[in-house]
Amino acid sequence: MTRFDLSGKTAIVTGAGRGIGRALAIGLAEAGAQVAVVARSAADLQETVSEIEKAGGKAHAIVADLTASDAAQQVVDKTLETLGGLHILVNNAGMNIRKKAHEVAEEDWDRVVDLNLKATFRLSQAAGAIMCEQKYGRIINIASVAGLVALRTGVAYGASKAGVIQMTRVLALEWSRHGVNVNAIAPWYFKTPLTEGLLRDEAFLQEVLQRTPSGRIGELEDLVGPAIFLASDAAAYISGQTIAVDGGMSIYGF
Repeated sequence: MTRFDLSGKTAIVTGAGRGIGRALAIGLAEAGAQVAVVARSAADLQETVSEIEKAGGKAHAIVADLTASDAAQQVVDKTLETLGGLHILVNNAGMNIRKKAHEVAEEDWDRVVDLNLKATFRLSQAAGAIMCEQKYGRIINIASVAGLVALRTGVAYGASKAGVIQMTRVLALEWSRHGVNVNAIAPWYFKTPLTEGLLRDEAFLQEVLQRTPSGRIGELEDLVGPAIFLASDAAAYISGQTIAVDGGMSIYGF
């Protein structure tokens, strides 16, 4: 359908070296967008670029540590320089440090919040300036169901993702009148390199599945459709929303 076609659009996807970010970058490219993929590992990014190019798409790798104060502007400037525009931003880069609340050190809190929340704002701010000026843009923040319900051993992560969800609403309130829609996607457990160790624990896996009405762990493809939708003209009248892609888990928490 043409309303889902992203041809002629340029996207930035952060944390695109593997897992969710790589899947979203490839999905946006398959829908027609050219994609600037951002991560700290050049080797991981090259694999993402190769997969996109193998399928006939166009991608450019940008190696960056998004917690650096000047990284966001550099990523936006490099994207404009190499790909000639900016229409879509997917803020996916994030991390978690799993500790009980009384064990969380200040440096743990800072590391999680600096990447998950502060870096997401900085990049949204830099991209939003371009998008508001051109009167068109789509920003998709990858939040988490941890920002909607309470999960154990994730106080800094949950706080950062709740912040992302509220930030999404505020940015939408300010920028939607300029043609820039800002939305979020809140995933539950998906099969990624970061979760495979946890999900190998049979007791943990069964607890997760018991709290998931659909009865299964998410596949990365389950996130691609919602991202393409929010990036496309099909979602032109949607802004400030958080879509939980969680198999129904957030109905009753964990």
